[in-house]
Amino acid sequence: MTSADAVLKPDHASQRKHFIFTDEHDQLRESIRNFAKKELAPHAEEWEETTFPDWVFPRMGELGFLGLDKPVEYGGQGGDYYSSLVLAEEIVHAQSGGLAMGLAVQTDMAMPPILAFGTEEQKQQWVVPAIAGTKILCLGITEPDAGSDVAGIKTRAVKDRDEYVINGSKTYITNGHRADVIVLVTKTDPDAGYDGFTLFLVPMDAPGVIREKKLQKLGMHASDTALLAFQDVRVPESAVLGQVGKGFYHIMWELQGERLIGAAGSVAGAQRAFEQTLQYAKERTAFGRPIGHFQVIRHKFAEMATKLETARQMNYMTAWRFQNGEYPVREISMAKLYASRIACEVADECIQIHGGAGYMREYGVERVWRDLRLNRIGAGTDEVMLDVIGKSYGL
Repeated sequence: MTSADAVLKPDHASQRKHFIFTDEHDQLRESIRNFAKKELAPHAEEWEETTFPDWVFPRMGELGFLGLDKPVEYGGQGGDYYSSLVLAEEIVHAQSGGLAMGLAVQTDMAMPPILAFGTEEQKQQWVVPAIAGTKILCLGITEPDAGSDVAGIKTRAVKDRDEYVINGSKTYITNGHRADVIVLVTKTDPDAGYDGFTLFLVPMDAPGVIREKKLQKLGMHASDTALLAFQDVRVPESAVLGQVGKGFYHIMWELQGERLIGAAGSVAGAQRAFEQTLQYAKERTAFGRPIGHFQVIRHKFAEMATKLETARQMNYMTAWRFQNGEYPVREISMAKLYASRIACEVADECIQIHGGAGYMREYGVERVWRDLRLNRIGAGTDEVMLDVIGKSYGL
């Protein structure tokens, strides 16, 4: 007969990590968290008003954080895909969604297509300094009349002897006011359908590139978001990124990695709000006891924790498949859809648990909600994700 002491007891505080992470990932996690708390978080309130300063890029480049999963030959750390997930999860401790967004554009949106499709010269010119943080990148897809409908892009690039002349506009461009170069999606053959798009690397100081205005947003205040115009911008043939006519496919590939990173950031941001709210529920009293001791509040935390854990496990398993050479578009779309929705639900519930305090800026949960809301729109809206998933079943 087994004694009661010998029976395995539940360990609710277990810190055992997911199997995709190693001790090296844990050390990286600690380094990024310490950096974010000590060097970034103290400025979070100020940067909400001013946007975060450019020095963040070279500082993070110096620490090796801008090339965690990038090749060593270009100055990266040569790590696996999971190391970029660690960055997405730990940068939330900077307490600035806008800062996390600006960095993600650099590391997981604009840089991957240059690495995947760029020439050696393009990689040396842009990837090496981007990993060092001395050059800032942005990505130009969305236009005033073309958001989810990427095929509706009107920005044209017309061949003129050994150059291309670009005309058009882009909007909602993160890093658009500070970037040194833009990965620009253009239409080179308006009659070729999906085979009529081409990517260009356009220096932002090229004649005809106009940074029109800094856009005002609901959240992500710490990042700069630009409306850009391109008026007879001339670039050489060497500015083409990848193959002429294959830009649509190049950018669709890029979006998959971006979506998975976005999903990780969504869960991490909501987790931070959850933990902050849990502490509040243990300290705030009503009717003579801490509010966390009321069943209605306790059940809210149980629901939130379950949803967060479900999203997290989905992210990790999908990342494992991605790291191991698969291209699971359906599951990436599911992870992005579910994580961004759950993050918004959790942030909203955290405001509710805080009551009136949750609506006040000083507690910070309202900012988490405002910052997280973008994840249901950017890198593919909920509606686009649902359509991708539905079509994957032959519907």
